[in-house]
Amino acid sequence: MLFTVDVGNSHTVSGVFQGDQLLAHWRLKSDQDRTADEIAIRYHALFQMAGLKIKNISGFIVSSVVPTLETAWLSYADKYLARQIEVHPISVSHRTDTGIVVATKNPAEVGADRIVNAVAAWEIYRDRLIVIDFGTAITFDCVNNRREYVGGTIHPGIGISLDALAGRTAKLPRVDIDTEPTEKIGTTTDSAIHSGMLYGFGGLVDRMVDTLAHELAPERPRVKTVATGGMAHLIEPYTRTIDLINPLLTLEGLRLIHERNHQS
Repeated sequence: MLFTVDVGNSHTVSGVFQGDQLLAHWRLKSDQDRTADEIAIRYHALFQMAGLKIKNISGFIVSSVVPTLETAWLSYADKYLARQIEVHPISVSHRTDTGIVVATKNPAEVGADRIVNAVAAWEIYRDRLIVIDFGTAITFDCVNNRREYVGGTIHPGIGISLDALAGRTAKLPRVDIDTEPTEKIGTTTDSAIHSGMLYGFGGLVDRMVDTLAHELAPERPRVKTVATGGMAHLIEPYTRTIDLINPLLTLEGLRLIHERNHQS
């Protein structure tokens, strides 16, 4: 079995694969102070709850945008998995053999999760594409038809935008946007924020996809898009440009990268 871990600024998503089948997956808050031993306590309990045995883990791969947690996860793998895994634990970076060429001015700047998402999305479409990740930040990542990651854009995420409105203004509240707005033109403060967030971010997605797609393929009206991240499902109804939502895209990408490196 393969243990895959994607560490984000807000949440850590992890999963266990048997071949290409995802047996279990979890989404927990990222705690930057967590140690290798604390990781073991938490995740070994989750394994037991899912009916999985830690001794059956034969591979481990992590992508992380939080350096302290990347170190903690690698320490965990070294301490608790080293005797049983078949290949050395993999920590994804721009230097990893992913099958995707990072063709940016400074590849070291590119977050590991963005590379991993590009790998998984390429496996789906094998053509020019855009990956939209709704995380703490919203990222748009572009892959051309030569299997090159060529860059993208970064935007404030939905959660931090709501926090900023509530925290930096005197009278604007923190609004729950998990439901459909009752009106497009808000007649109360809450409904104005609600509509503005969902229709506004939906418009952001469509505008950026149109702009980036024209750069990727000027001769085409569209390129394929894949959305992932915890809030993708909230925004998708307010867009016209998201072709596919895969909330576990990063885990799939990690599996593919581990498989590629294990075979080599």
